[in-house]
Amino acid sequence: MFYWFLKWIALGPLLRVIFRPVSEGLENVPGEGPAILASNHLSYADWLFMPLTLSRRVTFVAKAEYFTTPGIKGWFQKQFFSGSGQVPIDRSGADAAAGALLSAKRVLGEGGLFGIYPEGTRSHDGRLYRGKTGVARLALETGVPVIPTAVVGTDVVAPPGKTFGRLTRPVVRFGTPLDFSRYEGMENDRYILRSVTDEIMYEIMRLSGQEYVDKYAPAAKAETKKAEAAAKVESAGEQKQVG
Repeated sequence: MFYWFLKWIALGPLLRVIFRPVSEGLENVPGEGPAILASNHLSYADWLFMPLTLSRRVTFVAKAEYFTTPGIKGWFQKQFFSGSGQVPIDRSGADAAAGALLSAKRVLGEGGLFGIYPEGTRSHDGRLYRGKTGVARLALETGVPVIPTAVVGTDVVAPPGKTFGRLTRPVVRFGTPLDFSRYEGMENDRYILRSVTDEIMYEIMRLSGQEYVDKYAPAAKAETKKAEAAAKVESAGEQKQVG
């Protein structure tokens, strides 16, 4: 109930009035039954605007710690995350990735819409990075369609590293559902998993218009930080010589 309260009474109307988000391709999202919404990830605001455009609930996986923190603060935190469309990573999984897969399969098994960010983290520079194969494994093991999704403009509303940015109209695009039933029973083939993931990422790139980088986002971010640090050291050295 809290999810619908936020969406239709508390938070949703406010976001609609202020930002006036635009949605395209809503006909590609089924009115009922399970589906995976695989989206790019530009900002922490993505999980607000993408579900806002749909009449159905969209569920994401969140850290288990958000649901297990003790005390009054922990209780409110749990109520907020569970009520706003988040489910905890299943702790019975061998690791976080396996736990997230178990949680996602449970949502899909109940006929829900499951949202996932194949990049695994937010893009630090607005480009689209290589997808992790968890989305492919999920699609092959459940047999449900994958709907490539692109959110555009949220990095302007809430840029990485900042709470607020500039006012703009975010756009959410839902692409044609992708059917991977031809790979049934091949979920343990790493080449198939990579091929399926790349196909999904290509569609997200086409919808979002982002530049694609064939690297994982965390590695690219680390390289950027390393280069910036080296540039600072070099600049400090040059200033010292001039002084």
